[in-house]
Amino acid sequence: MYKTAALLFLSVTVLVSCNQNTGAADDDGLAAFSADSMKAHIAMLASDSFMGRKPFTIGETRTIDYLQHEFAAAGLEPGNGTSFLQDVPMANLLATAAPSMQVQTPKGNFDLKAPDDYIIWTNKTDSNIVVDKADLVFAGYGVVAPEYNWNDYAGIDVKGKIVIVMVNDPGFWAGDTTLFKGKTMTYYGRWTYKYEEAARQGAKGCLIVHNTVAASYPFSVPQNNFNTTKLQLDNRGKDIKNSDAIGWITEPAANRLFAAAGFDSTLLVKANQRGFKPVPLNIKVSTSMKVKTEYNKSYNIIGKITGTKHPDEVIIYTAHWDHLGIGKPDETGDSIYNGAYDNATGTAGLLELARAFKSMKTKPERTIIFLCVTAEEQGLLGSAYYAQNPIYPAAKTLANINMDGLGRFEKTKDIIVVGEGQSDLEDYLKEAVEKDSGYISFEPHPEAGSYYRSDHFNFAKAGIPALYIETGIDVVGKGKEYGKQLGDTYTSKNYHRPSDEFDAATWTMEGGIKDLKLLFKVGKRLAFQEKWPEWKNGSEFKALRDKK
Repeated sequence: MYKTAALLFLSVTVLVSCNQNTGAADDDGLAAFSADSMKAHIAMLASDSFMGRKPFTIGETRTIDYLQHEFAAAGLEPGNGTSFLQDVPMANLLATAAPSMQVQTPKGNFDLKAPDDYIIWTNKTDSNIVVDKADLVFAGYGVVAPEYNWNDYAGIDVKGKIVIVMVNDPGFWAGDTTLFKGKTMTYYGRWTYKYEEAARQGAKGCLIVHNTVAASYPFSVPQNNFNTTKLQLDNRGKDIKNSDAIGWITEPAANRLFAAAGFDSTLLVKANQRGFKPVPLNIKVSTSMKVKTEYNKSYNIIGKITGTKHPDEVIIYTAHWDHLGIGKPDETGDSIYNGAYDNATGTAGLLELARAFKSMKTKPERTIIFLCVTAEEQGLLGSAYYAQNPIYPAAKTLANINMDGLGRFEKTKDIIVVGEGQSDLEDYLKEAVEKDSGYISFEPHPEAGSYYRSDHFNFAKAGIPALYIETGIDVVGKGKEYGKQLGDTYTSKNYHRPSDEFDAATWTMEGGIKDLKLLFKVGKRLAFQEKWPEWKNGSEFKALRDKK
């Protein structure tokens, strides 16, 4: 009898202890979520009066004013001292490239034509960029990845030279799962990384060989941005390495260069082999650009709920508030790119999360940060600036949870995790969704590198475990094919078009609210549990966290 009672007491004690580790009741805060409230925020943010929410416009001013008011109304504290704003200084560059690139080879000279054969631009603010008879080097994938025992720059000095590199990862082309992550793109496969690495190596320029399958979009996508303005962070006074000229080159044009150097397409195949050495092509190229630069600033909006026990430790929820503003009219004559799904839904979701956390009976032990970032559409600039100039140190930041498009219609059984196998946050989400009789699924095209294309990526680069989700496709009562069709229709007819507008008659936001509750549960768990989430073995970001 005594043993039975003792075991019973021990079991109850363990159970109570486990429940105390959750910090708050499972349903604490959930009742605050409201589809009607969320729809009202979306309707406002995506209205024509907000003019597409582009930085440096009246639309930005109205967006900033609205979000500051709503943060205060939700009971949030200012997240940057006494202010809800973080200034984001930016530079607006217009690089106008010469119409051709002169190529000198031992077999004769010829010109490549822009933008048919290649496009270039610069991240430098010098008024005149000149490439004068620069040597060309084929540098494989342009990757230096010690954890994969891979160095495409081994044994060569590329200072002052132009490197030509391939898009994506070795594993994608070789079909070898032992190379990097096989078909799944890593950060090393992203074009942004390749330009960054070329600059670190001292290269004067970097041209990526375009391939539609490997890049996941046709050459017309970068081609459409030739000789157009580009925003970037204002890096005056900082030691930021940039190459003079960066861009893309078509496969036919690249093959023409290789042929002129005495190589054929097998040169690209050799780059898939471990131990590949960069190849000087004995070719010189010349071209130029004129650059005009204007400086201005945009704003991130940041609010917080201070933790009761560990106020210096933070969990950061993010959503970008910006869209594309007013642009080319569509077939109906509409020129306002309202960005209702992308990303008024995520911004509205941030406000719903703020209300939910604020309503909790048991207050979070860690500080919860709500961060609306600017200029995502211009290259993740607002989140990049925050990551480089954090208000809350990365070493004290447990996690980032990012929202970029939340479900407009019915609930789904699944929720899509972008970036399979990256961090413990995936496991936390899996536990939460399975308690609701749902399941997680994964992005159908990991080779597209979607994990590196939204704001959470800048937190990952700072070593902070980051979770990014997409709307599921297994619609309750209607199935996966129906859900897939919804997604395909949005992509083909509404993505980055004026038709991305709020529709009160059809947007129930039931799916979005369901997903928000799951993200809330993940954040609530982080706010109380002792253990910090970690990157998984094999993640390219694990070493960054381990250094902190």
